[in-house]
Parts: sequence; structure tokens; C-alpha cells
Amino acid sequence: MRKKRPHVASLDQVKITRDGEYAIIEYADAGVSTTNFKIGPEVMEMSDQQILDLFNETLEAMDQLRREYEHVAVEIPIGQPQISYFEEGDQWTPRGGVLRCVINDGGPDGEPTIDIDDRELSLREFGGLLCTHAGWGMRIVFVPDDEIHEQPTIEVREPENEE
Repeated sequence: MRKKRPHVASLDQVKITRDGEYAIIEYADAGVSTTNFKIGPEVMEMSDQQILDLFNETLEAMDQLRREYEHVAVEIPIGQPQISYFEEGDQWTPRGGVLRCVINDGGPDGEPTIDIDDRELSLREFGGLLCTHAGWGMRIVFVPDDEIHEQPTIEVREPENEE
């Protein structure tokens, strides 16, 4: 299960240890992610409260940026490659924020394969591509294979005839 994002806390809500240039901030609530917070060599001279104050200021600044951020998903034009191969990482990466693809069952033992442009990606290759956006959210909209270039109408409701 995905852990909750770190939040502004008080000293009684966290345990702070040091490792080299990092402060390791571990929440008492095990459901919140532990953070390796890089400060620099001065971390060894800072009090836990000073570290926490700096960390809380960073979290508040990040929250402010999130509130101000307006996401625009870039869709690569039809006919242009949507993915590129990143040789150093030995994986495919998306070039934009929207992927038009078709699901097939042509892998070993009927395993799904994903066709993007003229490439057939295995489930593992597609998973690697998705990992380039680890920590982000994702919406998947299923459409007929000849309509992947169109924005479908979306209705928010319970499905009909669910059995």
C-alpha cells in the first residue's frame, strides 16, 4: 500500500537521525513515508528542532508550489513518436504526458502487450515506461482501438448492468 506523503509535524511526531549529509525523518505514524532529507555536512551540528523547522519549511514551500501548479498534459501529434528509448536506463520513456496505445494479449501465456506507435511493448517494458512517472497519478480511459486519438466523453456515475 502506498504510504502517505510527509506533512508538517512537531518533534513528538517524528524521530530524526543523521547519516552523512542527510537527516532521516521517520514519522511515528508508520503510514507516512520516511524521508532522507539532504542538508549537507552542517546537519551534524544542527539540533533536531532546527532540522525539523527546515524540513517543515520545505514541505510548506512544496505545498505552495502544488497549489499554484497548473498541469497541462502534452499529447504528441499523430505521426510523431510518442516514446523514445533511453539507452542508459535500458527502457522506453514517454515523450509527452498522454499515450495513445492498444492493448493486446500476444505475450507469453496470453500476457498483455501494449502497442504504442509501431512498437509492441511487453508488460515489463510498459511497466518500466510507467515507472518514469513514479509518484504521479494516472487516469486510464478505455476507448475503441480506432478512436485512441479522440478525447472521449466521460461520465462520472456507477456502471449500468454491473453483475
